[in-house]
Amino acid sequence: MDDESPGLGLDLPEQPQKPADASPYRVLARKYRPQTFAELIGQDAMVKTLGNAIERGRIAHAFLLTGVRGVGKTSTARLVAKALNCIGPDGQGGPTIDPCGVCEPCRAIAEGRHIDVIEMDAASHTGVDDVREIIEAVRYASVSARYKIYIIDEVHMLSKSAFNALLKTLEEPPAHVKFLFATTEVNKVPVTVLSRCQRFDLRRIPAEKLSEHFANVARAEGVEVEEEALQAIARAAEGSARDGLSILDQAIAHGEGKVTADQVRDMLGQADRGRIRRLLETLLTGDVAATLTQLDETHSLGIDPGSLFRGLMESMHSVTRAKAGASADPLQSAEEREHSAELAARLSWGNLHRLWQLLLKGLEDIRIAPDPQEAATMALLRLIHAAEMPDPSALAAMLAGGAAVAGAPSVPAAKPAAEPKASLPLDFAALVEAVESQGKQLLGVQLRDHVGLVSFAPGEMVLKPLKPLGADFSRELAAAAKQATGQNWQVRLTDEGGSPSLQQQEAMAEERMRAAVLEEPNVRALLDEFPDATLESIERKEA
Repeated sequence: MDDESPGLGLDLPEQPQKPADASPYRVLARKYRPQTFAELIGQDAMVKTLGNAIERGRIAHAFLLTGVRGVGKTSTARLVAKALNCIGPDGQGGPTIDPCGVCEPCRAIAEGRHIDVIEMDAASHTGVDDVREIIEAVRYASVSARYKIYIIDEVHMLSKSAFNALLKTLEEPPAHVKFLFATTEVNKVPVTVLSRCQRFDLRRIPAEKLSEHFANVARAEGVEVEEEALQAIARAAEGSARDGLSILDQAIAHGEGKVTADQVRDMLGQADRGRIRRLLETLLTGDVAATLTQLDETHSLGIDPGSLFRGLMESMHSVTRAKAGASADPLQSAEEREHSAELAARLSWGNLHRLWQLLLKGLEDIRIAPDPQEAATMALLRLIHAAEMPDPSALAAMLAGGAAVAGAPSVPAAKPAAEPKASLPLDFAALVEAVESQGKQLLGVQLRDHVGLVSFAPGEMVLKPLKPLGADFSRELAAAAKQATGQNWQVRLTDEGGSPSLQQQEAMAEERMRAAVLEEPNVRALLDEFPDATLESIERKEA
């Protein structure tokens, strides 16, 4: 073989050489992971508590960090490890809330290579054997650090036996050992473990702080991002810095040197909202044929019925917020905001609540139905027809007033409580009204609630006390009746006979009216649709 011939005698193309200083790309969520407590956004209360504990030497042996994904639980655990093991640039420092970041322990912990800071993922180390290794190792002193620190992520994934094995060591660990637990589901952590830890609940990061943080990251990356785009990303992140940075990373790759709000909305799948708005408009017009046609179009495009209903519910939520005067969603375009404001002006609160409940019921039907598309069809038809019905309070008022309702039996209007006043009251109720008109309100309450009528005639009445009355009741009533009518009255009390009090009679009349309303087919249909709904008093509603 010729010495000048390469390898196997093949003329291989020259391989491009990687620059010596080239490094693999790091996603923004890792690149901008906080390295100091000052960089940890949205957790000021926790940082203050930890700072005070370290300053006063009241450092617990176990910490539990809980919160939704991406708020900084693991980052905080690493920062605590640095704070407890920092020795300062001169090697003489002690525990501090502001670790220097340049000493060997700080750099080793930041790079994940410190021998005395052990990180374990409980999702892949769930058994008692994994915990037994920790129990055996804690007996030995740390190699080079001030404290041996165990960071256990997603600690709720440990098995019951693993938790039980950890309890005694967790309660009385050696002085050189600290435990830092992180979890997104604190309700799955046994109470026996919670009672042995100092718990810190990391809050969702406010959208305005996330937007400001993302703006700083964009400037550091040399990328121009619209303010509205930053707000949309912060809104979509739902309080998670990591999720927001991942979205921003994707948006930068999606754009061409500049990130716009329209690009972000398109990237997040907001482009189909126009189809959702058109379907909602068609539903509200009651056009059955057009609604089914649009539903079939979404099915042919591969849109999941559940996703479709969730989109409709998002639109209804936006309309409700617009009607309440709340600030607009940053994820919405100007067109969507105008549409929400227009529907808010058209729909009443009753209609909004009824539509929301029907959509929620439809989403549940889609989830359990054998054919989700069929369930979506029936749910939309139910929504169209139910939207045409009056709400229960309006229907009750119509029935009480004798108004005709489609499909409802005729209900006569209630008779007035009393005939027009003559010179003398014609019945006991009219006399009570006459007495009350003279300013005798307390006596009127007694006549309505505390007595039953035995007999009544002009100038004479016999009453049965239903509750204790004063000794002068008969005399006071005779004087008040004379003042109201200009005629002498005889009042006699007896313990025999007697009808229910006027207040009891009114309650029974209201109950009869309520029963008549509840038996009306349209009202029954509404109550079947909303099992938790109740019919309020017609008198209170009208008032």
